[in-house]
Amino acid sequence: MVGPEGTRIRTRIESDSLGSVEIPADAYWGIHTARALENFPITRRPISVYRDLIRALAQVKQAAARANKEIGVLSADKADLIDRVCQEIVGGALHDEFAVGVIQGGAGTSTNMNTNEVIANRALEILGYELGDYTHFHPIDDVNRSQSTNDVYPTAIKLAMVFGVKRLLEEHRLLTASFARKGVEFAGVLKVGRTQMQDAVPMTLGQEFTGFAHTLSEDYDRLGEIIPWLNEINMGATAIGTGITADPRYAAAVCRHLVAITGIHMETAEDLIEATSDAGIFMTLSGTLKRAAVKLSKICNDLRLLSSGPQAGFGEINLPPRQAGSSIMPGKVNPVIPEVVNQVAFSVIGADATVTAAAEGGQLQLNAFEPVIAHSILQSLAWMTNACYTLRVNCVDGISANISRLAAQVESSVGVVTALTPYIGYAASASLAHTALTTNASIAELVVSAGLMSADQVARVLSPGRLSGLVPMTGVITVIPVPAVHHE
Repeated sequence: MVGPEGTRIRTRIESDSLGSVEIPADAYWGIHTARALENFPITRRPISVYRDLIRALAQVKQAAARANKEIGVLSADKADLIDRVCQEIVGGALHDEFAVGVIQGGAGTSTNMNTNEVIANRALEILGYELGDYTHFHPIDDVNRSQSTNDVYPTAIKLAMVFGVKRLLEEHRLLTASFARKGVEFAGVLKVGRTQMQDAVPMTLGQEFTGFAHTLSEDYDRLGEIIPWLNEINMGATAIGTGITADPRYAAAVCRHLVAITGIHMETAEDLIEATSDAGIFMTLSGTLKRAAVKLSKICNDLRLLSSGPQAGFGEINLPPRQAGSSIMPGKVNPVIPEVVNQVAFSVIGADATVTAAAEGGQLQLNAFEPVIAHSILQSLAWMTNACYTLRVNCVDGISANISRLAAQVESSVGVVTALTPYIGYAASASLAHTALTTNASIAELVVSAGLMSADQVARVLSPGRLSGLVPMTGVITVIPVPAVHHE
């Protein structure tokens, strides 16, 4: 075998029912992985990019070995060796040996076999045998005992998704807290609210940022609710759910050991045939991720608008300047952090469409498209986690308010007239709003000059607390009666 720079690579020969293949002598993977590398040169991204998946695969194999030892279908020596190697992988060893592509045909068989081969060859190395000498320790007969790809793979990807959701939840919580802190910081900063991109009634900048925090907290709750559904597994189903080749005691034993290993409560599905073919939980998780991504993207749209300008735009808030924004316009700084989070959201939306199509495309007793489902969701989880982190650390934590600009906008806004309608009526308010827009006079001045309310009364109604709703509009303000209109 010739290496990338023309150097000869020492090899070993492995064989299967299709023939023989040269394998690099020091590779922990074997012939099944080699064939997958040749057959699926699609993404050029190995499954090792998803460390949660590698960890989950090792823990599933670890639980299987303990269960097989318990029920007596695998010798204690072999089971303990599998257990030891799997613990090494959980600790971070050998991850680079998980080389098959994230997108693959075969419903995940290549991933399962890559795992079996790595564990078997590391066990052979510990025992002092040559890698690939499977007469002493076999990837299928020993490592894959009582298992099929069709129960190992979906169980492992569900477990990996639990790991990913928990990590996302932590970053999501921190981001929510960051927005909430800004809500407190900006609590007394009055601004003009907007609907349909037009000036509306006043509010505080703190209310706006607190709203961002609350909408994020709703998605935190929805994401957390999915974890128990992911914890239903089909280990013991083997090929299609009938449990062929597995001892009747195995399913309960492997579930119990997987709970002990991971510390996560899991349950064996009541109907293993249904559980082996159904992809409903993946659609639920993907759809919930899409919801969270869309809402986060909407918040980023708002941040970009609120910080637009800085001279000719809204200019209400200042985002931390992260990098020069133009190769031609000196001094330009762009909202690059919200922009990258927007793009993550676009990807999550597309991934959800992929998961939906893959779930629908499953046939009969197995969904062959679980690899693209796993890739789509694990990528979305990882990217969303990173997006929450960078939005918090590189943007939200450093946002400041442009207080003088906000105050000037409120003072010149005709939207404040809405607060006066209970006292002077809608018709008079609408007339004053029109006058204010055409003359640039302030609403307060116009109300007083028209003799509709006194200056003190206007000041009370248009106080920042009342305008933003922070102070209830209690009590009665006696106003000057509006002169009756006489028709002749």
